[in-house]
Amino acid sequence: MGENLALKGRMDELGLTQDELAYKLNDVLWDITGRPGDVSARTVRNLLNGSSRRPIGRTCAALERVFGCPVEDLGFSAPRSMQHPPEDPVRRREFLASTTGSAAGAVPLVRQRRSVGMSDVQRATAGMHALIEADDRHGGHKKLAAAALEGRVEVLDLQQRNASQRVRGALYALAAEFTTIAAWAYIDLRELDEAQRHLHEASTFAGLSQDPSTEMRVWMNQTMLAYQRKNWPEQLAAAQAAQASTAARRDPFFGSMGRVRVALACSTLDDARAAQRSLGGAQESLRKAAEEERPRWTAFYGTAELNHLAAIIMNRGGKHAEAEAMAHRALGKIPPEFRRNRALATCQLASAQLHQGEPEQATRTAADVFAIMDGAPLPGRMRTLVGDFHRDLFRLAPSTSYARDWADRMRDEWSRG
Repeated sequence: MGENLALKGRMDELGLTQDELAYKLNDVLWDITGRPGDVSARTVRNLLNGSSRRPIGRTCAALERVFGCPVEDLGFSAPRSMQHPPEDPVRRREFLASTTGSAAGAVPLVRQRRSVGMSDVQRATAGMHALIEADDRHGGHKKLAAAALEGRVEVLDLQQRNASQRVRGALYALAAEFTTIAAWAYIDLRELDEAQRHLHEASTFAGLSQDPSTEMRVWMNQTMLAYQRKNWPEQLAAAQAAQASTAARRDPFFGSMGRVRVALACSTLDDARAAQRSLGGAQESLRKAAEEERPRWTAFYGTAELNHLAAIIMNRGGKHAEAEAMAHRALGKIPPEFRRNRALATCQLASAQLHQGEPEQATRTAADVFAIMDGAPLPGRMRTLVGDFHRDLFRLAPSTSYARDWADRMRDEWSRG
């Protein structure tokens, strides 16, 4: 007897372990017989290894209920009592049509809903990845938020079907991911109340998923939201929670993410020494991180992004020459497809140049932001940075021709929003 590949394939599709299948079969047997089932993991092993090709009738009935298909499709031979001749489809349609009016009123119509498996998770994940890629290119916007919330509705609908614990965890992680994408879009748009509401929802789904990287992402966004709200103590607390998270403890890559968020929070609190210490820790952790597959949302983070964040910290601390160097390093390595992040790093470079007494060069650099975004409307967060540069430029060099040219360019680009 060979391995029952049909059954193994169905179990893999639903993400079921041997113990989980035994539990589900016993649960169904209770419904069928009114008595506890006696299926064990050993029973399932025998079904898988081919030792048992003709299970008893009640086991067959339970298998059909769990997988939603005839036992023949699972590689078994059904007992004779369960075998039925194929029914003529025309006669079946006529029967259903003749009984719909009377029987449907007396007996509830129950529609069989197929089980949810890892292939469903993979399809939903592909949709989520497409939204992340759109965010990398254009930043947050209303259509992105709406699409993310629609994705969340779809995966929560899948939760209503039969699924293994592994699949349910993956679906809750996806619900958290979609909700976080929506929250991040609203942060980028600076619609902070909407962002807060969706982050609270994402936190719930992340907890239900028990997925460390998903929980980490929620904390990361919470730090950004607190910064946008100018709630510096909350920003620091969220960053420290990210640094202490399970993901950060297990993987230096996530540890670096958490430490640099602490550094950013300390820089807003004017604690330059603590900011520098945490930034150094983030750089060291990233050097220790192994090259391995991680969730798609982490693709933005690496040496280039860490240099971009270091430029922010240096600018806040008044170290504008160091900020300029870090921004140049970041722009040398940020991939072209990460347009929003390239534009943000360019804002930091322009600010560093402006505060070193190079307003004309800084103005040329700031104009590159519009070229990088290639006609796309600037997200609200980026508009704030550009607006800050505009005010500082006219404070330092108000009467220059290049400042007037910049104002004209900015007025044209602002109208795209």
